[in-house]
Amino acid sequence: MAFRFQATVGMALTTKPENPVLLGVVGGAHGLKGECRVRSFTESPVDLGAYGPLFDAEGNRYTVKSARLQKNVVVVRFAEVEDRNHAERLNGRELFIDRSALPEPDEFYLGDLVGLAVETVSGASVGTVVAFHDFGAGDIVEIKPPEGQTVMIPFSEAAVPDIDADRGVMIVEPYAAGLAEAETDEPDGATEPPAGDD
Repeated sequence: MAFRFQATVGMALTTKPENPVLLGVVGGAHGLKGECRVRSFTESPVDLGAYGPLFDAEGNRYTVKSARLQKNVVVVRFAEVEDRNHAERLNGRELFIDRSALPEPDEFYLGDLVGLAVETVSGASVGTVVAFHDFGAGDIVEIKPPEGQTVMIPFSEAAVPDIDADRGVMIVEPYAAGLAEAETDEPDGATEPPAGDD
């Protein structure tokens, strides 16, 4: 499955995205000259600016002048950010690009899967995909069941063996996804028979 963005140069945008796709989140200032630490969601993290200017939720524009990888973040110089004080104010700022500026993926973008129905491999309804998260250990799917609170499962081949695009359904393996407990050979409460005298 294709889970990440491909790196190609896209068209530049001059307005707030109509169909925003999250490409990164600012994690704070870096140094004294206004650089920012950014968590990038592009396939190659330094390609954060390869699709054109980025925008925040309010429509503010951020043009990537330079980007370099440093450990698990990208250090980015934005044309619109002149000093450390400005960079510090951007902490937690989400950066978007319009969906139309991205290249067509081999299979799909994660954002395209939000809203899909979720079923087990045996056809039982689980709920609906409401979001994707990456807390550092891989992509996580958030699912809203018909009742109760949302559940999160790993977005892996084992947990999500198939996406049925024709039906608009994500197929999950409940044991690998952690939605069901594995069955044991013995029923609950079973104990070893007492050793008898020969």
